[in-house]
Amino acid sequence: MSNKTKAAMMKAAPNRWFTFCILTLSGGIAFKLGSMKDMFYVPMQEFMGLTNTQIGGAMSAYGIVQTIGLIAGIYICDMFSKKYMIGGSLIGIGLVGFYLATFPPYWGFLTAFGVIAILAEVTYWPVLLKAIRLLGDEKTQGRMFGFLEMGRGVVDVIIAGTALAIFGAMGEGAAALRAGLIFLSCATIAAGILCLIFVPNDEKRVGADGKELNKATAAFGGMMQAIKSVDIWAVALNGFVVYCIYCGLTYFIPFLNNIYLLPATAVGAYGIINQYGLKMVGGPIGGFMSDKVHKSSAKHIRMGFIVCIVAMALFMLIPHEALGASGNWIVGAACTLGFGAIVFTMRAVFFAPMDEVKVPAEITGAAMSLASLVIYLPNSFAYLMYGNFLDRFPGMAGYRIVFGVMIGWAVIGVFVSTFLIGRIKKHHQADK
Repeated sequence: MSNKTKAAMMKAAPNRWFTFCILTLSGGIAFKLGSMKDMFYVPMQEFMGLTNTQIGGAMSAYGIVQTIGLIAGIYICDMFSKKYMIGGSLIGIGLVGFYLATFPPYWGFLTAFGVIAILAEVTYWPVLLKAIRLLGDEKTQGRMFGFLEMGRGVVDVIIAGTALAIFGAMGEGAAALRAGLIFLSCATIAAGILCLIFVPNDEKRVGADGKELNKATAAFGGMMQAIKSVDIWAVALNGFVVYCIYCGLTYFIPFLNNIYLLPATAVGAYGIINQYGLKMVGGPIGGFMSDKVHKSSAKHIRMGFIVCIVAMALFMLIPHEALGASGNWIVGAACTLGFGAIVFTMRAVFFAPMDEVKVPAEITGAAMSLASLVIYLPNSFAYLMYGNFLDRFPGMAGYRIVFGVMIGWAVIGVFVSTFLIGRIKKHHQADK
């Protein structure tokens, strides 16, 4: 399917925003079972008999399977229709959730998380991004991905809040944990069924001779085309740098607690705002700025890198220790949330430039899988790197190093995004 065909289909489909809402709903539900520790960490220990090390081991296994699986995803994500990939993956995750509700032994728990990693991160997420991209054109990509991020944040709050409400209403015991997991499983399966009903099938791919291409052959060709594409690597590396900075946002929480002596209750509230609030605000703002102000997601991200450099440099000049000693933690909280909001506007649209560099619609799955592999790679080293700095250099010295590294990533990002913008200009000139 050519980009012109894709655009024609997009304009001819009055229900594309309804389909977008279904996909966004699924995006807010799909990862809840994989992140069950965020809601039920202590109950998991108490009623499933898991230690901190075992839960951490499951998270590590999840990450390893995700990384390896995304390599395979470059091939398989364009081999099958997005309707069945998305819907089937969600139903599979829900079924695994029912298994987790039986409180399996640790090796069963570990295996379950490996399966969820494949279904959520390999066969679902890149294909969801593919589906979102195919719903819009170059002029609406920023808003599409921005509203996806906002919508996921809203659904995150509703689904997680409902699961916790069920857990509390049933007495916070083993049966309550089981009920919470069953609710998450049912919600995931329901989202999968909705996607099977409303998400359209992929168009058949045909060769120059007008005959339908073999799916395996076409998928392999798409994989090789994606791997060889300088444009896709440029989009991926641009997102990679954004994600390196994003990982640093985690350390604003201990920073406020250690330097500003933020009370424990306020730390929890800050974490909720940082995790969900900024996602809901940053998504639409990033989409609007990309489409209406900068007219380009890549240009918005480059401006974001520049603002990050200036904002963090100014932030490091603030006498944090003196303010912390005086109990004026509002300054620290406001500054860090403001910086986080900037990063979230960038994070919301770092897949959007795929349309700007004219990635062929028929290899979108391979392109999104390759980009996901690169963009989320910092999960494997960034937290370890930042945490090591804080352990080796206690107090404000460690945080200054962390913030300095974040500035360094932003400087690199300016160069990467400038290169990406150059690639986009070449494509625009070629179209004239």
